[in-house]
Amino acid sequence: MSNPLRSEVLKLYRNLLYLGREYPKGADYFRERLKFAFTKNKDVTDPCEIRKLVAQGDCVIKELGNLYYLREYTAMKKLYHKQELFALLNIGRSTD
Repeated sequence: MSNPLRSEVLKLYRNLLYLGREYPKGADYFRERLKFAFTKNKDVTDPCEIRKLVAQGDCVIKELGNLYYLREYTAMKKLYHKQELFALLNIGRSTD
């Protein structure tokens, strides 16, 4: 692997490893899968193929970002829904 591609692959690995800390099935599960994926492709030497794999990794990063955003959005929605429900219940009690 040439130097610029090596640095891209290492950067991708570090980014994925960092994002994997919050993975729903756990960081250890994500780390094992990540290591397996990178080990499986360690013998790839064609620069075009390496760029394709890095692009796939970038797509995985975007998907993880969407997954985390969706999880955060769902949690916030539940929180606000509870607050609205409690507000409605309190309003109903004060009028009785």
